[in-house]
Amino acid sequence: MHKSVNCFKYFFSLVLIGLINFQLYAQVQDSLITTKTIKIGLKDAPPFVMQNDRGEYEGISLESWNMVNEQLQVHFEYEYYETLEGLLQAVEDGDVDMSINPVTVTKHRMQQMDFSQPYFISETTVAKKKESSIMNFLNNIISWQFFSAIALLVSVILIFGFLIWLFERKRNHEEFGGTLKGIGQGFWWSAVTMTTVGYGDKAPKTLGGRVIGFIWMFLAIILISSLTAGIASSLTVQSMHNTVKNVNDLNKFEVTTISKSSADEFLQRYRIKTTLADDPLLALESVKQGDADVFVYDKPIISYLLEEHELAGEIELSESPLKKDYYSYSYPQNSPLKAMIDPILIEVIKTTDWKIITDEF
Repeated sequence: MHKSVNCFKYFFSLVLIGLINFQLYAQVQDSLITTKTIKIGLKDAPPFVMQNDRGEYEGISLESWNMVNEQLQVHFEYEYYETLEGLLQAVEDGDVDMSINPVTVTKHRMQQMDFSQPYFISETTVAKKKESSIMNFLNNIISWQFFSAIALLVSVILIFGFLIWLFERKRNHEEFGGTLKGIGQGFWWSAVTMTTVGYGDKAPKTLGGRVIGFIWMFLAIILISSLTAGIASSLTVQSMHNTVKNVNDLNKFEVTTISKSSADEFLQRYRIKTTLADDPLLALESVKQGDADVFVYDKPIISYLLEEHELAGEIELSESPLKKDYYSYSYPQNSPLKAMIDPILIEVIKTTDWKIITDEF
């Protein structure tokens, strides 16, 4: 009995020592974090990260970090990177302690780095050049589809006009006599019959001609419906082709996106051929100049750039987003900062102040 009590005391002592050591380790870690200068990686991504006229950083992400650090009270400095690829590599390699840029959480990235609680929900969208409705209509009028439908309609009318002329040219010489003139009269009769105008100035008199006329009257009802529908369709086909409703529609376009972005990963997964850029504004300019058909990227960033650089009159966004995005802070793997920041960040995004900030930008 005495021996069992001693064993229990020994085990309890080991557990207590372990807990004390763990608490001391956590305190040391917290102390190291709060006393060292935290290096934060940044890259321009308006309206989340941008520089004002005084060269100071501002934006939604900066505001979120300022609100977090009001409670965290750590010393920090910003490290600027020219490209998203460079920033993400710096986080992965541990060259910076964290990044507050709007980085979308993806499966691939989660294998390379750690992420905080998401602080902003976004969408990946498609930006394309605006088209004039008048120019769209004129382009469709001179399109191959429109002329094909018209040519088919004229061909069918001509065939039945020629058939009626074959039967009527001898016995109904007054109305269908002659070669060129008679064929022209047959074409006129065929067109009038098909459109059910019914002038009555031309009418078949032979049995063969009336059989052709009987067949043509019923066949024309079907043909006129389908052919006019085809013509109407050809007038809208261009607009329909320029509509992007899902990722597979992008196969018809010259697509550009930002290198190493979540949009880039997304397009690669669906095997969409893309041209890569380093700067969203340059990508929008390529769409404006016609070097690319569409730009696939984060909706809030594109929307801000369109308004800020007065491009909204020339470039528009697709009504159908391609996917949802969740923006988070990013850290090197196993960073102790994540456990410290997450509880505070969750509190911040629930505040009224945070809603005001996101609405303002």
